[in-house]
Amino acid sequence: MDADHDGMKSSRSLDELSAFHEIQQLAYRYAHAWATRDYDLMLSLWAETDAPPELPSFDIHFVRHGLATDWDTPGARLLHVTNHIVELDAAAHAHGNVHCLAQLDLGDLFVDQTILYRDRYVCRGGRWLFLVREHLLWFGQTRDRHPRDQPAAEWPQSQIGRGILLDNAL
Repeated sequence: MDADHDGMKSSRSLDELSAFHEIQQLAYRYAHAWATRDYDLMLSLWAETDAPPELPSFDIHFVRHGLATDWDTPGARLLHVTNHIVELDAAAHAHGNVHCLAQLDLGDLFVDQTILYRDRYVCRGGRWLFLVREHLLWFGQTRDRHPRDQPAAEWPQSQIGRGILLDNAL
């Protein structure tokens, strides 16, 4: 590969670019599965592993057995992917860091979190999948006022207020 003046690789193979794109889509699909509580989508993002890792790391075992409790609780659970750095380790292995802002409706409480996911990815059957995610919390805090406890926004006349998605599930 060629190097530019900063020493960075200036050209990548189509396979590498495709891998970066597909791996980054995993983070977005994970966030969307949380927001919509799409269990089938969430399961489709993970590779099989032999044994579950210890928390704060998790894998397909946690997805199968741990999400039901979280997803039974009503309320919005929004994850906003902010940065995603991916490093290819080999043709079928990669790792990365995903920065995430979370907004969590926990009933009486509304919590904002800043999270770092340290991920390991694997390509199986021609698809990139999560192998393990490590959930590392920078901080979480409750809001003084729950966003649901305000008048309707009446968009497009007003940008401020409770939106229709709080009252209607995706």
